[in-house]
Amino acid sequence: TYAWSLWDILHNICTKGGSPLQLERYMSHDVNSFPYDAYRMTFTDNHDKNSWEGNMYSNFGDGLEAAIVLCATVNGMPLVYSGQEAGLNRSLAFFEKDLIDWSKLPMEEMYSQLFDLKHRNRALWNGRYGGEMIRIVTDQPKEVVAFSREQGNDRVITLINFSDYTLEVQLKEGFTAGTYTALFTGENIELMTNKAYALPAWGYAVYHQTSGK
Repeated sequence: TYAWSLWDILHNICTKGGSPLQLERYMSHDVNSFPYDAYRMTFTDNHDKNSWEGNMYSNFGDGLEAAIVLCATVNGMPLVYSGQEAGLNRSLAFFEKDLIDWSKLPMEEMYSQLFDLKHRNRALWNGRYGGEMIRIVTDQPKEVVAFSREQGNDRVITLINFSDYTLEVQLKEGFTAGTYTALFTGENIELMTNKAYALPAWGYAVYHQTSGK
C-alpha cells in the first residue's frame, strides 16, 4: 500500500514549516499498526502527485534530498517515479505521451548508493526480513529525525536535519554504538552517546555496518 500519509507529512515539513515530530508519530503508527510482513511503498513522487500536485522540487523544496533519504531507509519499498534520476522538474502529461530528457542524471548517484545499500544491508530489507525502526533519542527532537534499524550483524542509522540551519546533534539512546561507515562519503566514524555530530541545513547522514559485500 502507498504510504500516502508519509508523503503528506514530509511535504508539510519541507514546504509549510511543519514539525518533524510528526515523523516520530508516523513511525510509531507504522510499526504498531501494520503487519510485520506488510510492504509500505514510500515515495516523493508518483503519477498522481506529479500530474496533479506539482513535481518533486516544488513539493519538497530544499528538503527534497532529505525526504528521499528518509523514504529509502524507513520501513517500506521506496518508489522511484519516471524521471526522478534525471532530476525531472515538471509535471508529466497524465493521458498523453510525454518524453523525459535523460541526457543528464543529477540524482542517479544518490539513488544508486541508497539502493545498493538496501540490497546489501539486511537491516533495510523489507517486511520480516529487515530490521524494525527504532527511534533514536537526541538533544534536537524538534529539528532532527533519527532512527536505527538492525538485522543480525547489519545496522543502519539515519540522521536527518529537517531545518533550514546548521546544527549539532547528540545521540542519547536507541542505537548500538560502534564504528560505522558513512554511506555518501565512505568514511569510518565512531558513533557514541553524547558526542556532537554536525548536520547542515536540510542535511542528512546514513551510517551503516554491513556484513555482506
